[in-house]
Amino acid sequence: MTRAPTTRTPRARTLAVSPQTAEGRVIIEAVVPQIDCGETPIKRIVGDTLEVEADVFTDGHEKIAVDVLYRPERETEWRRARMQFLENDRWAGSFTLDENARHLYTVEAWRDPFASWQAGVQKKRDAGQNLTLELENGLDLVRQAKPPRTAARAKDAIIAEAESSEAERATLLLAPRVLDFMSAHGRRDNVSRYGRELVVIADRKAAAFSSWYELFPRSQTENPRQHGTFAGVITQLPYVRDLGFDVLYFPPIHPIGKKNRKGRNNALSASPADPGSVYAIGSDEGGHDALHPALGTMDDFLRLIESARAHDLEIALDFAIQCSPDHPWIKEHPEWFEWRKDGSIAYAENPPKKYEDIVNVQFYGESFPSLWLALRDVVLFWIGKGVRIFRVDNPHTKPIPFWRWLIEEVNRKHPDVFFLAEAFTRPPMMRKLAKIGFQQSYTYFTWRDEKWDITEYINELMGEMAEYYRPNFFVNTPDINPLYLQTSGRPGFIVRSTLAAMLAGNWGIYSGFEICESEPLPGREEYLDSEKYEIRVRDFNAPGNIKDHIRALNRIRQENPALHDV
Repeated sequence: MTRAPTTRTPRARTLAVSPQTAEGRVIIEAVVPQIDCGETPIKRIVGDTLEVEADVFTDGHEKIAVDVLYRPERETEWRRARMQFLENDRWAGSFTLDENARHLYTVEAWRDPFASWQAGVQKKRDAGQNLTLELENGLDLVRQAKPPRTAARAKDAIIAEAESSEAERATLLLAPRVLDFMSAHGRRDNVSRYGRELVVIADRKAAAFSSWYELFPRSQTENPRQHGTFAGVITQLPYVRDLGFDVLYFPPIHPIGKKNRKGRNNALSASPADPGSVYAIGSDEGGHDALHPALGTMDDFLRLIESARAHDLEIALDFAIQCSPDHPWIKEHPEWFEWRKDGSIAYAENPPKKYEDIVNVQFYGESFPSLWLALRDVVLFWIGKGVRIFRVDNPHTKPIPFWRWLIEEVNRKHPDVFFLAEAFTRPPMMRKLAKIGFQQSYTYFTWRDEKWDITEYINELMGEMAEYYRPNFFVNTPDINPLYLQTSGRPGFIVRSTLAAMLAGNWGIYSGFEICESEPLPGREEYLDSEKYEIRVRDFNAPGNIKDHIRALNRIRQENPALHDV
């Protein structure tokens, strides 16, 4: 038996837009700048003008108007800047970042009935058509305008003038000044807003333009058998500033563990005279919020901070999230660490390297959130002592969610603080660290030796990465004695410093570079008699030094704004 087909009444669907406002009738697409569909904030410097573009269009021939909306994140009211038509439905506008803060921005557009009316009436006027009805419609649009009290008199004047002289009404209502008034205060139809609020972070200038000098405070002594002090560092401030540097960076300055202490050249056993690795942080004398007693007291450190400011230098501290086996946290918070089945603590490893004098913390499980809060408090502690720059050791070995949280926590209270990511690792991880908040980043510059390689790398950094990745071209570090410097002699040091200082807004040297130190551990890109494990005393006036060249590079950088960015 054949059944007759049934007729079904289609179900009514809920409209996706309000028929009253028709929001979304004006289309807003391809808003730039934005990274990762707006997930990643872009970065600028206070005082920069942010240029915003978008494709904006609507159906028919109606005129539209477009604003870029912007505000510091802490504010609730949007500020506005009118965008201008470029071509092919492309619009552009801009606003100035006048505050060291996170800012939000987006795009809003609407159909402009008065501008559409003007365009239509002008065509009819040119064609000699009767405009009586159209002019009355235009005057009605003026009457509907809702200006603020300060502009109410301007509206009244336009209406009074139009009503008093019908003969001049067309000339008046088509005048540019009336269009300007209505553009600001007239009716806005089908107001539509871009679907995301984008973020731009305006940092202080030092985040994008800085010259770093790294030294070990314990080496600021005239006797390698006598531990240096903060007072000794103060005597070096004029030297560092004379070379033109504005950031003075210290590796960790905390108490050093005694258990499994490393000897010279990373030897597994240390003599009583060996000071140990500064990265084996913590002992019975304190942890990450304490100072190595041989360097001086907290009052001595505060005097150093003030003396540095007097020399136009900022002190940058190392934030290394690792502990010696003697760190107080191990007894106070054993749940923060990994323990072997035999009851011993697991020390750090990066096969084939072993770091017997270091143990790592665990970020999840019983460590969350207490460890996260403790680490944040360490940073806030040193901020309270006047530190505003932190170089972070190996951030790529810690969770990305932790860094995102920490940096946002710190910067919401202290937007002038910035972090340098010391991450020599895979490109996606290096990029991600910059995307989630690190204001500066180490780079592969150290290993780019050939012209083609350097050119290719600079072009990469100047592409989309320039929106969020601020490179710091360190020419050497206590961990890295590049093969190029080992083999090129004094000319190679001149070449590398020139390239770094001229190609990047941020650059730096590790102490000893200016006297062309390069003696390596055989077959390794490491220094022989590494300062990480011993006190080094240098003669900075040694023959062959390149101090004059470095001084000239920093002077040229300061005098030429074109060099203040990558």
